[in-house]
Amino acid sequence: MTAVNIRTSSPRPLVSLLGPAFVAAIAYVDPGNVAANVAAGADYGFLLVWVIVVANLMACLVQYLSAKLGVVSGMTLPEAVGARLSKPSRIAYWAQAEVVAMATDLAEVVGGAIALHLLFGLPPLVGGVLTGVVSMVLLLMKDREGQRAFERMIIGLLSIIAVGFLAGLVIAPPEAGDVVGGLLPRFHGTGSVLIAAAMLGATVMPHAVYLHSGLAKDRHGPVDARQRGQLLRATRWDVGFAMVLAGTVNLAMLLVAAQNLQGVTGVDSIESAHAAISERVGPLAGLCLAVGLLASGLASSSVGAYAGAMIMHGLLRSKIPLLARRLVTLAPALVVIALGANLSEALVLSQVVLSFGIPFALIPLVRLTSDPLIMGESVNTKTTLGLGWLIAILISGLNILLIWLTVKS
Repeated sequence: MTAVNIRTSSPRPLVSLLGPAFVAAIAYVDPGNVAANVAAGADYGFLLVWVIVVANLMACLVQYLSAKLGVVSGMTLPEAVGARLSKPSRIAYWAQAEVVAMATDLAEVVGGAIALHLLFGLPPLVGGVLTGVVSMVLLLMKDREGQRAFERMIIGLLSIIAVGFLAGLVIAPPEAGDVVGGLLPRFHGTGSVLIAAAMLGATVMPHAVYLHSGLAKDRHGPVDARQRGQLLRATRWDVGFAMVLAGTVNLAMLLVAAQNLQGVTGVDSIESAHAAISERVGPLAGLCLAVGLLASGLASSSVGAYAGAMIMHGLLRSKIPLLARRLVTLAPALVVIALGANLSEALVLSQVVLSFGIPFALIPLVRLTSDPLIMGESVNTKTTLGLGWLIAILISGLNILLIWLTVKS
């Protein structure tokens, strides 16, 4: 690939480099986040606002490290991991990643099915099939038009998600003092710990960590040393803008629920929360929420399939068409819906399964970006290394706690 001539002093070249982080950011506003953030606001009001802020700050570093690996090494995270494993180990590593990918798809397809039921009254199975079909169309356009066209489509859906979830906040804004009070780190009982762990688990997701390295590699790299520093600075801006947007949307989800659903009984699902918001805030807010949820399901489903194909290629060293890959992870989600499972419970369960995959993505990422043989002069500084290990240990530990508390309850 021809290296890009970058001049960050000119606004236009910098803007032209933005995009990969916004695709990865879709994972941060997927239906699993909706379920976790709405539950946090409805059950505990503004208590866990600080969790959103902390999770977003950690996500900034994680996504930057992933992008940096792709730019500097010219490898995706799965390729870099696979190059250091024996064949049996690669297959085992891929197996856990594949299970995580299926859990990811379950959350995205279920979210789309719920949204289509709220908007049009479609049966869940029909909504799940339509979500899968639309995500396939998006992937077809990616294959035909290229990555930049795919980025534009995903950014368009991300904009719809932002408007959908911010609308309720504009219609019924909370008191500033309540929001500021929620910035003080604290818990209130075991239940709040469980919800906080679920929020973190739904924020930093394995497939987004794997994917960003591939997005950055395909768009930019590898590049020579002269251009690398400029490109990494542009990548930091890309990640910063994307994560601020995703964090704002997540915060809006929690604030709307905290302002309008706290103390309201019977809002233990997305459907019931939508009904309560429509009643208390107005039909427009309910409509915007449903549209945002639909855009979230469609965008995150196609991005998840893209990540799954990249993971398979990197670890199994075999490439299959994106559409075939789409069917592999779509089928289990449709089976779960067809069996009549409680969709909100299925969303929560998917987040628990995703928790298993977090350490397998974060720990290799920190190790690889701290290896001077791979990263050269772009190797992690001691500060970055320390923060990276702290985040990896903290998020992995909280996800283990989430699994334990969920099984215990």
